[in-house]
Amino acid sequence: MEQFILQTLFSRERIAERVRLLAGEISKDFQGGSLLLVGVLKGAFVFVADLIRHLSIPVEVDFIRLASYGDTMESQELRITKDLELPVRGRDVLVVEDIVDTGKTLRYLQDTLKRKGARTVSTCVLVDKRQRRQVEVAIDYVGFVVQEGFIVGYGLDYAESYRHLPDLCVVDRKGASEEFPRRSSGPREKGVGDDRPM
Repeated sequence: MEQFILQTLFSRERIAERVRLLAGEISKDFQGGSLLLVGVLKGAFVFVADLIRHLSIPVEVDFIRLASYGDTMESQELRITKDLELPVRGRDVLVVEDIVDTGKTLRYLQDTLKRKGARTVSTCVLVDKRQRRQVEVAIDYVGFVVQEGFIVGYGLDYAESYRHLPDLCVVDRKGASEEFPRRSSGPREKGVGDDRPM
């Protein structure tokens, strides 16, 4: 595995504080109801685990996974590779995602859940990365807002590495010994917001 220089963007302490605040907002907004929380694999699994432990309302948890196919951002087709196991019809659904970039895949998932009959679809995102936004999407709860940068740690990866880092870090491309590599084309497992350069 190639090693890159990483710079801490948000520390584990700041992440923990934001997760507690987000859980408080969600618990207040859905007080008296029952919430179905949908985590997007793989990147959101750490975020989901921390978030649900701070919720004060009844919650059920399920996971979904998507893959993109195509050589370019313009030609990519999205498919669900691991569907939900719990029914969503008539439920209040909260999508929990690690990062939203272009917005295309988040919109796809929101529309899919609505077609499945969800009563409401809300979204909680750890990192809202706005520079490359191509599709406007509704995001109800946001942990952190950034404009650019390739972010890893706290569940977010580069080529399946760095998920274990407790902090959110940005890859310092200028400090790397070689040009930051491009991922190969073809089927790629991804989370909803993981619209990073291929």
